[in-house]
Amino acid sequence: MTNEIKTIPIASDHGGYEMKTFLAEKLRAAGYEVVDFGTHSSESVDYPDMIHPLADAVAQRKFPLGIIMCGSGNGAQLAANKHKGVRAALCWNVELARLAREHNDANILSLPGRFIPFDLAWEMVQVFLNTAFAGGRHEKRVQKIEI
Repeated sequence: MTNEIKTIPIASDHGGYEMKTFLAEKLRAAGYEVVDFGTHSSESVDYPDMIHPLADAVAQRKFPLGIIMCGSGNGAQLAANKHKGVRAALCWNVELARLAREHNDANILSLPGRFIPFDLAWEMVQVFLNTAFAGGRHEKRVQKIEI
């Protein structure tokens, strides 16, 4: 752990459940406290039921960053971005995860649980959690996201 973030909220639907379980274990082993918003099995559920509570907690600044996933990552990201102050980025490689933080000040990483290897997801999570927002010329652009 190379930053001040100590607690990470995480959520998924059934399509991201296995990846969420894997990432939660890796995060705990790395010294993070994990707040699991569900789901807690691979039984079919509706992703908004888990994603909205996590996104609301990030929007209320209870957590600075969060991690969400569903089968494609799209539904989870779309639901999270309905919350004012949330900037959820769907990423599928390390460079996108880095740029989401560095250029977009993304505060939620959305992952496609059925489309990327778990080890790649873990690498992306580490980069996302340890990359700072660059600010500067990007600040003005980020401020224009909310209307």
